[in-house]
Amino acid sequence: MRSLYKWSGLLTLSILAVLLAGCSSDTSRAGKLRVVATFSILGDLVQNVAGDHAEVTTLVGPDGDAHTFEPTPKDGVALANAALIFENGVHFEEWLDKLYKSSKSKAKRVVVTTGLELREGACHHSAQEKQKGHHHHDDDPHVWHDVRNAIHMVGVIRDALAEADPPNAAKYQANASAYLDRLEQLHTWVEQTVATLPKERRKLITNHDTFGYFAERYDFAVVGTLLSSISTEASDPSPATFAKLVESVKAAKVPAIFTENVHNPKLMERLAKEAGVKLAPTLLTDALGKPGSLGDTYEKLIRYNVNIIVDALKP
Repeated sequence: MRSLYKWSGLLTLSILAVLLAGCSSDTSRAGKLRVVATFSILGDLVQNVAGDHAEVTTLVGPDGDAHTFEPTPKDGVALANAALIFENGVHFEEWLDKLYKSSKSKAKRVVVTTGLELREGACHHSAQEKQKGHHHHDDDPHVWHDVRNAIHMVGVIRDALAEADPPNAAKYQANASAYLDRLEQLHTWVEQTVATLPKERRKLITNHDTFGYFAERYDFAVVGTLLSSISTEASDPSPATFAKLVESVKAAKVPAIFTENVHNPKLMERLAKEAGVKLAPTLLTDALGKPGSLGDTYEKLIRYNVNIIVDALKP
């Protein structure tokens, strides 16, 4: 029913997009290149490279969940007017293909994760599905928690902007160079900060499987996730599964578990209470924090998360 409702307005969206954008070009009235980023973290990366030379529209804003996002006609218009659409890919924006088609957009789609080595996500199939041979792992889309991956993504963004807007190519190159320097420094800071935490304390339990790349890069173990999935659309755990997770938390002997800004914290609060551990301050995982918050840019998000994690797990 939700799926039918979600897409019932796409005919209207398509008509509206044509009416509002039919005669528009891929540049704004100020002559700037129009680009779209699918979600807030990616939007911040794009904006840092684009600077003042492109008009950047972000579809899923701060604290928004791209897994469950429901597009509006306005989003279709943004796609119809754009020259470039920057997307994460790896099935992160499941709604984008239909939105792109219904908007009749001619924009070039740029998948910023192209060229990255992807990790397998958590298995979320039932025993019956496995017996029928339906056992596979979706690739994990949450690449940005490894700063080295963000560095790669910025390179893809830089090249796409320069190709689409040759007169400003040198400016995109300069913006990207300055931003990449900051990201290299950020990566070093994460390594140094994590190094202050004993290895045996580097254990993560979160809402959904979002910190796999972070864990691999910075030497953490993901002990468990509430939803046992790379998507927040997974159903809540059964009582039996929840009970097993409580025991896993106790066995891991972690001092804290973590909830996320894109997910209701109620179940994690219950898990923390039943396992007798602390629920750490909310992490920013699939979206930036609201403007003015401690995580309203990618750089600030990474620093915020790492500080929360290290402080919550330290002896």
